[in-house]
Amino acid sequence: MAPILSTNPTVTLTPVPLTPENFAQFGTAVYSPISPLLDRYTNACPSGQPSEARMTMFCCFPRNLRTVSTGPQLSDREVFDVRILERHPFTNQTFIPVDLSAHSKVGDGEEEPLFLVVVAPTLKGKTATAKNEAGETVTIRDPPDLNNIKAFVARGGQAVTYGVGTWHAPMVVLGRRRVDFVVVQFVNGVGDEDCQEAAFGEGVVVDLGRKGQLGRVEKGPRLWSAKL
Repeated sequence: MAPILSTNPTVTLTPVPLTPENFAQFGTAVYSPISPLLDRYTNACPSGQPSEARMTMFCCFPRNLRTVSTGPQLSDREVFDVRILERHPFTNQTFIPVDLSAHSKVGDGEEEPLFLVVVAPTLKGKTATAKNEAGETVTIRDPPDLNNIKAFVARGGQAVTYGVGTWHAPMVVLGRRRVDFVVVQFVNGVGDEDCQEAAFGEGVVVDLGRKGQLGRVEKGPRLWSAKL
């Protein structure tokens, strides 16, 4: 269980399309030609344990959304509650959807699934207090800056690379079916050097718009070609 931060702000995020320009602070919106793999373990990780490149594949199923009532004269809205972030302090990490079309619709007019990218800057050199599973107070070094957390919507034909040390939510798929991802990163097998986590309570939500209108966020460019 990730340690739970003692405090967190109340933030409502409006997601924007994923583009190379607006995501540059947090990593790379992957497009042709490539996104490089970065290994920062050598001479940087405390254990000195060498790293190796790792490629994995996992299935990500659609997340449950919460419906927020906005009153009798307005349509209800759907939101996603962000409760945990993670980061990889010595490697970047690329997520590549392998079964998302670059087309906007699939069979019978059904909207193609989307994936939601939620990221936060690192408060470098800072610390935050948290409670672990045993209820003990622990210190999180270089915690996420929850006052500047951002959300982006990615579609078919897009992939994303989280920069070294960038805090991000676990992958969030929106829609009616699962999406399979190939994930590429470096690891050295030392838990706290490969992945660090921070959880928090209520208050950080992504507003996905009117209920039943998922996918109507303005589209960004398709960033890599079908032949890739």
